[in-house]
Amino acid sequence: MLHNDIVAIIQARMSSTRLPGKVLLALCDNTVLGHVVKRVSTCPFIDKVVVATTELGVDDAIVAECKRIGVDYSRGSSDDVLSRYYEAARKFNAKNIIRVTSDCPVISGGLLTKMIAEYLDKKPDYLSNTIERTFPRGLDIEIFGFETLEKTYKNAAKDYEKEHVTPYIYQNEHEFDILHYKDKRDNSIYRWTLDTPEDLDLIERIYSYLYAENNNFEYEDILRLFKKHPELININRNIEQKKLGN
Repeated sequence: MLHNDIVAIIQARMSSTRLPGKVLLALCDNTVLGHVVKRVSTCPFIDKVVVATTELGVDDAIVAECKRIGVDYSRGSSDDVLSRYYEAARKFNAKNIIRVTSDCPVISGGLLTKMIAEYLDKKPDYLSNTIERTFPRGLDIEIFGFETLEKTYKNAAKDYEKEHVTPYIYQNEHEFDILHYKDKRDNSIYRWTLDTPEDLDLIERIYSYLYAENNNFEYEDILRLFKKHPELININRNIEQKKLGN
């Protein structure tokens, strides 16, 4: 059976406590999920993009959207997202997995490419820009091999480890070779993810400024936009990120 060396698995579901149905909201000429898939697909290292959704009836809408935009999908547990990733990776014979979430509609294809290159060069068990954070929230990328995912799947026991997929890895550094990917600048103050109406307001403004000129606008483009329009940071700067287990 053929293996896909690098598979990006994007977790997506309709339920959201603060912004229900957010991944299928319209954003310019596509849905939020459609933009995430498209932006991830610009990375030349990625062999396949897969959306991992749940078996719940409400997420039939996610499946319909996957069919509309022509992306592969897998369905699994609604709460045990770790098992959802594991089953998706098995289904599509992934050798290495890129973990991305569907609430990141400004995810950077350029950053993905740089991080995968680092992963292939250094060959850690796990590479992430989320633990020692220097990038804005919303550019979150985690990369790991199938063996790491399988070990995590077999050993993770706590509910939050299963819900958030990778805590077992980065909370057990003695078991894994972990590499933190950092920017030379600390831009972790910025929040470019989509979890609340305020986040949506900001994302819509970013797209309104940048999308028409360049559909695949990059991290640096947004930074330049914020320098030109510093008031943008105030739109969602008071939003608190949900903690593990919340």
